[in-house]
Amino acid sequence: MKVLFVVPPLAGHINPTVAVAAELAACGHRVAWTGPAEVLPRLLPAGAALFPSGDRAGPAGYGSLHAHWRDLRGVGALRFLWDEALIPLARAMLPGVDAAVDAYAPDLLVVDQQALAGAVIAQRRGLPWVTSATTSAEFTRPFAGFPRVGEWVADRIAGLLAGSGAPGGWDPRFSDRLVLVFSTLELVGADEPYPGHYAFVGPALSARPSDGSAFPWQRLDPVRRRVLVSLGTLNGEAGGRFYAAVLQAAERLADHVQLILAAPADVVGAVPDRVLLLEHVPQLQLLPHLDAVVCHGGHNTVCEALAHGLPLVVAPIRDDQPIVAQQVAAAGAGIRVRFGRARASELHDAIAAVLDDPAQRRAARRIQASFAAAGGAAAAADQLEKLI
Repeated sequence: MKVLFVVPPLAGHINPTVAVAAELAACGHRVAWTGPAEVLPRLLPAGAALFPSGDRAGPAGYGSLHAHWRDLRGVGALRFLWDEALIPLARAMLPGVDAAVDAYAPDLLVVDQQALAGAVIAQRRGLPWVTSATTSAEFTRPFAGFPRVGEWVADRIAGLLAGSGAPGGWDPRFSDRLVLVFSTLELVGADEPYPGHYAFVGPALSARPSDGSAFPWQRLDPVRRRVLVSLGTLNGEAGGRFYAAVLQAAERLADHVQLILAAPADVVGAVPDRVLLLEHVPQLQLLPHLDAVVCHGGHNTVCEALAHGLPLVVAPIRDDQPIVAQQVAAAGAGIRVRFGRARASELHDAIAAVLDDPAQRRAARRIQASFAAAGGAAAAADQLEKLI
């Protein structure tokens, strides 16, 4: 079997496909990716087969999009996501995905929900395709209370289909054959039944290109409890005010909590000696050494923390993050706080609560157990093998 992964230029959407691809390759299947070559090579394994598609988003590349998007919130961020990112990305990727299908001749396409071109090409050419859902936000009826917003998104999708020669009346975010959801019902919630072809496989974790050799492991305090603070790969520069509040909270916790802050030094500024500041950390290797995580609600960071049984303090910024934060809070595995108006006292109380409340840790471990039972990358690969 030859599988082609169609992905956007986002680490959190690519990483799970790397884990699933490794499982498929171990079973003798061939794998390849198509997506923007401006971003993908540094996120894929060495020697991975890559067919470029949608190479740049404007003269300054995808970095220029992020520079505009990072300061937006609410409906403004949603409009930007669809009008300036997802729809233009889909149109830019269409020719490259079409060429990748010609060159690679895949038996199956695995299409990320934010790489709509993959579904369009598969539908146009009559090829089997499945959905890779690396965030659970789409499975909670996100526009139930905002029907006009949902209609606006549907109109944008309909316009894309009409302009790309694909038939109408279907949603490229959801395959009718298989939808791989990299979460579990214990986190997403199960207020209503899901279709039988929705497979909740839990997070698909894989090694990152960084091996962690540069991390100062000797500086981890053997006595104090350790808390990672991370706003992910795309939000660090927007966190100046939030980091300041975190550092104030850390002063009151310093006797018994060591803060590991993953953030740009020029944004954070000076930190006390007892706070460990690094621009990047080997997150998967670090998590087993931690007691809790403070983050922005990115689906990958949340699931990676919960896969290690760690409770969370979640400060959502935009897009799917408020939904993921609400899922964490509803599951009892963490506390949601404000990002834009975060106060040091609020952060102090939230961090203390997730460290000291046994119920928070029990909930995190319950979700950890559900992730382990779901099977992750191996379960996703099994589902894909059943289709061919």
